[in-house]
Amino acid sequence: MAKIQLNGKKITIKPKETIYSLLKKLKLNNTKIAIEYNGTIIPKMIFKKKLLKNKDKIEIVHFIGGG
Repeated sequence: MAKIQLNGKKITIKPKETIYSLLKKLKLNNTKIAIEYNGTIIPKMIFKKKLLKNKDKIEIVHFIGGG
């Protein structure tokens, strides 16, 4: 098990968890969000490949329409 920080809260994840699998577990649509991984915005095309590790910091930002 690994411990990461997700939007400022510490959570425990399974080994070999990817950003994509984390989003799926959280029931988030990856088309309307941006992910900051350890201080860097990462492209959606690597969500399925990026493995999370102990002490990673993830920030999820939701885009909301309006006008």
